Amino acid sequence: MTPIRVEDPDDPRVAGFRDVRERDLTGRRGLFVAEGAVVLRALVAPGSRCAVESVLVDERRVGALADVWSALADCAPVHVAAQGVLDAVAGFHLHRGILALGRVPPPVSLDEVAAPGPRTLLVAGGVGNHDNMGALMRNAAAFGVDAVVLDDRCCDPFYRKALRVAVGATLSLPIVRAGGLDALLEELTRREVECLALSPAGRESLKDVRTAPRRAVVVGTEGPGLPPEIVARLRAVRIDMRPGFDSLNVATAAAIALHQITQP
Repeated sequence: MTPIRVEDPDDPRVAGFRDVRERDLTGRRGLFVAEGAVVLRALVAPGSRCAVESVLVDERRVGALADVWSALADCAPVHVAAQGVLDAVAGFHLHRGILALGRVPPPVSLDEVAAPGPRTLLVAGGVGNHDNMGALMRNAAAFGVDAVVLDDRCCDPFYRKALRVAVGATLSLPIVRAGGLDALLEELTRREVECLALSPAGRESLKDVRTAPRRAVVVGTEGPGLPPEIVARLRAVRIDMRPGFDSLNVATAAAIALHQITQP
């Protein structure tokens, strides 16, 4: 790795990293920002589905990332700057001192993730909180989910904060971004995927559930959860809790359900 020294925050070679927070909101035309060593390592790992476009790093952190430079193997330029220059480029104090630009992977189709054979999917409808999205991705990777399916109301899993919460797990997961939740579930059912709707109103207790080899855990937005009509239509499953308390964070509920159904 031959580092490229950057002395001027207005250097056009690091224009993609400029004003990170503002561009988080407006988008980057197929690119995303990975922040911190953990996410950068996930980005360059063998299982990553994303290409690295460029790296910008605090000069004091270069030596601690030798494994990253080896994995990157000159596939993308590495820009090195002093902390002050880095902060001026990003538009805020970048205490982690590491940014990378990655390219969002090509879209995955429902046909691909629901192909014949055993499958475990995580389906999310209307999850709009980036912390929850990142935690869902981390859970999916931890429990060996084959793919994550998101409806058109879900937030961006490649948003910088969501990637950070996911510890980069998002970068290795096949992700389907499709239309409305109703249509998605109909298509999965047609492909003989058993869909388990997580809901406090579930008719079955999760501890008693035995699933088919082709199954999906379906979660809704924080607060309202899944629409009642979807809960009524699917196999509705609840997580038993003490009397008077029936609600868990969506990512926590998904983790418990995925752990339960993926046990041998």
